[in-house]
Parts: sequence; C-alpha cells; structure tokens
Amino acid sequence: MRIEYHRTLIADHVRNEAFFRALKAVIEPGKSVVADIGAGTGLLGLMASKLGAKEVFLFEIAEVAGIAAEVLKANKAKACHLIPCHSTEFRDKLAVDVIVSETLGNYALEENIIATLADARRRFLKSGGHVVPTGITQYVAPVIAPRIDEELRAWQGVGHDINLAPAQTMTLNNAYVRLLQASELLGGGRSAVAWDAIDLTRDTRSKRKGEAEWRLSKPQTIYGFATWWTAELVPGVTLSTGPLTPRTHWEQLYFPLLDPIEVKSREVVGVELRSNSSEVGGTHLAWVAIHKNAQGGVLARQSLDLDKGYLP
Repeated sequence: MRIEYHRTLIADHVRNEAFFRALKAVIEPGKSVVADIGAGTGLLGLMASKLGAKEVFLFEIAEVAGIAAEVLKANKAKACHLIPCHSTEFRDKLAVDVIVSETLGNYALEENIIATLADARRRFLKSGGHVVPTGITQYVAPVIAPRIDEELRAWQGVGHDINLAPAQTMTLNNAYVRLLQASELLGGGRSAVAWDAIDLTRDTRSKRKGEAEWRLSKPQTIYGFATWWTAELVPGVTLSTGPLTPRTHWEQLYFPLLDPIEVKSREVVGVELRSNSSEVGGTHLAWVAIHKNAQGGVLARQSLDLDKGYLP
C-alpha cells in the first residue's frame, strides 16, 4: 500500500477531528488503556496518547507499520506499543478500557469492522469499557440524474453495428465509488432511508440486508441508487459520508440499474440490498430494484449482483 493513501486520511480533517472528540470523551487521563486497531501511520493512537492514555497498543499488519514505528519514535511516544499483526491473530492477554478502530471504507463494512471489533471486544475490552465507533447506520436514496448512468453505458455508443451487450451487463453489475451532489438525488438527498443499523457494542452478523421504498409525487426517471453511512463514534459525536454533510475522503457508492426506471406519479420504486463481508471471502453486494404501480402491484424487478461484474 502506497503512502499516498494514508496522506488522504491525514488530510481528512473532518474525520480526524471527529475521532479526536470521541477519544477525548472516553479517555480518562492517566488511567485509560487504549487499543487502536488498524492503526495505519499511528495518528489515532498518538491522539490517545496526547489525551493522556496510560498505554496505547497499536495493531497494524500492513507495510505502513514500519512508518508507524518511525512516527511513534519521532513523537517520543514511550507508552505506545506497536503490534505488527492483525488484532484477531494476537494471542497474548490484553485488557483495555477503549477500543478504537477506523477500519471503514466507502462501503462501510468492506474492511470487516464488524468481525474485527467483535473479536477485540470479547477478548480485550474490560467490563464497562468503550468501543469507538459504537454503531453504523447505512442509507440509500434514488439517483435521478443521468450523469453516471451515461458514463457506464459507453459500451452502447461504439457504433459500427457492433454489439457489446455482454460487457455492458457486467459493467452494470458493479458498485461504483462516486461523489454525488444532493441535487442528483430524489428530494435533494433528504429522501434517504436508513436500510441498515449496526450496533458495534454487541455481537451482530456480518451478513446485512435491508430495503427501502419511495412513493413518488410526480413522474421521475430513476437511474440507480446511492448509498452512504453515518457512524456514531460515541454518543453525540458522528461521522458521515453523506452528500449533505461536510465532505470527507470517503465518497458515496452508486448502484446501477440494468435499465432506468420511468416512474409515474403515485407509483413506487424500491430497492433491496444485501451484503456479506469477510476477511477470507471479501465483500459481496447484491441489489434488487422494484417498480410498483400506485396500488402496490409489482410492474418490474431488476436483480444485480457484484459477483456478476467480475471477469471469469
């Protein structure tokens, strides 16, 4: 992993300040022991140290751990201990008051934060301790602007009487990291629906599923769906990747449709979303778009799956 990726994290002041506020809320100076899981260059662990943590254990398995070691040395962080392995592989006894992990992706669960925190909470966290973040809510909204849809349909415009439909279908069975403007979403983004809520302070499944639907007050073309997340770091401190919140280095995810949906007034458009993330299997995403008439009868369904978007 190149250092440039970590520079984008350090440059994300919205992210950094939210985690600083969260750590300040739960660290008791001179007493709290902290575990930073997925420490990267060591920023959050150093924040914890500067806030008075008695000890900080930083877990980092990637090559950037070498930089983290140098950063800790440059900051004379004597109470910070770098552990170059994944926290799930650590077998020594460890008892901490705070677990913090910024293992969040554009799709919130792609770095397996659910399983990672569940393991750390069971084996490392003292009774009454704190987990940061405490939970994640995932949102979805219909996309009413054709910009990204037109980009993805380049296969149709090659001309010369050449049919590239199989490649087009694969392209549409993918999720895309894109920055969407609120004006490109139904209701200016205010129509977003929470399709999934995850409590990271207790055991929960890494397999997620949810649904949402909207009854339209006027005719509209739906080109796809956008998703994003809001993480509660601690009560009162949140971090969001949504289009109506301060921008972070994360962006939204765009889920295409096989064909845009022409929705009439009082008709309903809905989406069902499923995901499964694991260290071994990676992230699998699937989505179903549903078009209903005003009485609730199903007019059409479109089923897409990220697994169909990969070359065999």
